Amino acid sequence: MHSLVRILAPFALAAVSTTAQAQEAIRLWPNGAPGSMGTMEAETTVDKAPYGRITRNVADPTLTVFAADPKIANGTAVIVAPGGGFHILSIENEGEGVARWLNSLGITAIVLRYRLLPTGDDFGAVMIRRLMNFKSLEAAIVPLRPLATADGEEAVRYVRAHAAKLGVKPGRIGMMGFSAGGAVTMWAVLGGKPASRPDFIVAMYPGLVGDPLTVPAKAPPLLAMVAEDDPLVRGEAGRVVDAWKAAGDDATLVTFAKGGHGFGIKKSGKPSDAWPEQAQAWFQAKGLLNK
Repeated sequence: MHSLVRILAPFALAAVSTTAQAQEAIRLWPNGAPGSMGTMEAETTVDKAPYGRITRNVADPTLTVFAADPKIANGTAVIVAPGGGFHILSIENEGEGVARWLNSLGITAIVLRYRLLPTGDDFGAVMIRRLMNFKSLEAAIVPLRPLATADGEEAVRYVRAHAAKLGVKPGRIGMMGFSAGGAVTMWAVLGGKPASRPDFIVAMYPGLVGDPLTVPAKAPPLLAMVAEDDPLVRGEAGRVVDAWKAAGDDATLVTFAKGGHGFGIKKSGKPSDAWPEQAQAWFQAKGLLNK
């Protein structure tokens, strides 16, 4: 039972009610997303104990824009990719809640709902089984990886192409991904395509980035954060930072003594609660909060 609770911990988020006005979802692929994971149930977003507010069965990826208040907007944009083991998206704790925090810094945030593995009502049991055996999860995401990668790349292209409309600078478009979303963020960079390369990246406890880990030319500055007691992907954050540094690129690793996996923006009373301040300091050091 202890190990089961430990595996559930990344997703055991209290249901959180939101007061922000609903934002319009922009279809990432208006003419239909390339590739398919096969027949899927309808996409749903619900409060589901013990996971909190989640989205699942994403087959038609979308972007949801959270514009910064014009009074404090600084022209920086961050595409936010929530995690959820590639089965769900932790849409509040690692998505919309993060977007509102970024708005408080004057950053325009764009939440990406990327494609997921198809799930039924038993998604929780299926996800837990795969998390308890990472090899089975790795096998399950093989056909998903190119689709989610394309979604991450297209999100960057879209935001850059619409920078003027969004009120952001085309050279200050970053990406922040959590867990599975951290993998999607890294995949978008590792593709090595200049048009879809973010200008900076924040990898929050990234999971299953995979091999080979070949750092592309002109890799963007990287900030990676993870808790020392993360039971799932503790080594992955350090691995990507080491690869960046070995290539002579800018990379920073921040670790927290406690926090587990999937801590997101919700406060838990653990050292990982300090991650927003660490990220803000990094943004400031990179000049991303300057107007």
